Amino acid sequence: MSGSAYATLAGTRRLGTPTASRRSEYPLAVVAVAFVLAQLVFVRPGLGLGWDETVYVSQLSAHAPAAYFSAPRARGISLLVAPVTSWSSSTTLLRVYLAVLAGTALFLALRTWRGLFPARVLALAGALFASLWVTLLYGPQAMPNYWVAVGALAAAGCCLRARADRSDRAALWGLAASASLMAWMRPTDAVWATLPLLVFVVAVRRWRLLTVLLAGLASGATEWVIEAYVSYGGLAQRLHEASGIEGGLGWHIAVVDQLRSLGGRALCRPCTGKMPNPAVDVWWLVLPVLAVVGLVVAVRARRTPATLVPLACAATAAFPYLFMIGYAAPRFLLPAYALVAIPVADGLIHLVTRPTGAWRRPAVTLLAIGLAGHLAVQLAVLERTVSRTDTQHRDWSRTAAELHRLGVSKPCLLTGQDAIPIAFYTGCASAATGGHNANTTRTTLDRTAHRMPVADLTPTGTRPPAYAHDWPAHRYGALELRVAPRAERGGGA
Repeated sequence: MSGSAYATLAGTRRLGTPTASRRSEYPLAVVAVAFVLAQLVFVRPGLGLGWDETVYVSQLSAHAPAAYFSAPRARGISLLVAPVTSWSSSTTLLRVYLAVLAGTALFLALRTWRGLFPARVLALAGALFASLWVTLLYGPQAMPNYWVAVGALAAAGCCLRARADRSDRAALWGLAASASLMAWMRPTDAVWATLPLLVFVVAVRRWRLLTVLLAGLASGATEWVIEAYVSYGGLAQRLHEASGIEGGLGWHIAVVDQLRSLGGRALCRPCTGKMPNPAVDVWWLVLPVLAVVGLVVAVRARRTPATLVPLACAATAAFPYLFMIGYAAPRFLLPAYALVAIPVADGLIHLVTRPTGAWRRPAVTLLAIGLAGHLAVQLAVLERTVSRTDTQHRDWSRTAAELHRLGVSKPCLLTGQDAIPIAFYTGCASAATGGHNANTTRTTLDRTAHRMPVADLTPTGTRPPAYAHDWPAHRYGALELRVAPRAERGGGA
């Protein structure tokens, strides 16, 4: 496609107008359906809930009491999964629900860019993002990062569309909804991801767009701000506590940590050990190069804003996780990956096509080989990660079964090592007298032990907490399960 035709597309097409053929949606729908199926096949619906998932799910769950909700967390994901978790404890049902929802959200986010880029660019962008192991892993999980990613992608597209056409009401509503979704899930991430949009709309003096964007962010963050004053002593105090839990926000170069985490480490804290195989990291190092290629293509075609805006949003979304925290988790960069996917796809399409739009066959062959290798690496990392994660979750489930055997059953309370996830698997509440999740005292635990089963989980070979020192210990795997005597007499041990 020629540069002039591309420029015309970027400036005139609107969602739902006759010039934007409905057939352009078919490739996007195919990508979304393939994404849903890949989640169900490779991640597997039976995968148990992870640590953070149990916190979010427990907030509105009939299975277990709500776990302690620390300052950085927001309740958006808890509300998103509530239609399932409020009445069912089936992890399989929850995974299927989230996988379908994730695929639908990806389709809608890509659809907002229709008219700004050709369908083949958008389809390739969706495939690039959806085929990353971290996207496939977290799409069906009760975690907020994927939803910030699709919200950021949709917000950038809607903002550009609304700027190009003042009468595009669908774009305005989409901008408000996507900004609200981001803030609903993670308010601080929403601010970082939308900073370039705020600068952009001010620079082009589109005050209605600014109002809509700010209203969307405010609507999503309102609950989080109110909760800050109700439960955390104010907004400044909640932000301070959140920073402390994150290790203290400041100048920390975590680029190498992110590279280490790409081998399948869900949380790299502390991030030590060997770097993964270079084949695992190569795509991450090539990504900024391809983004620059996409930007050069856009500048030459005189359609810079449509490429520069998502790249700027990707940069600000990634900045705090690359340079402001002292650890890494691959999911933190999902918004950046989603935003950079379109410029990267545009650059790749440009490299394999002639000015007339015809394919360069040798280049297409090389690209196909490269993408096939990239996909193979992503699926290999995903398989190892899912297997390791499944093993850990099964260990938690078996520990819960052992606790049941010892008489620890609803209503009950757990403390100690991995108390939060194991408590959810057991159907118990969880508590801690120290650390980031501190929410009780020894006196309270002693009183609780008089009216319900209470158990402490202590790694074998370590000193138990003072309140559980005299509780009978039951060795189970790498843990000592110490059950409060009064509760133990009431159970079936």
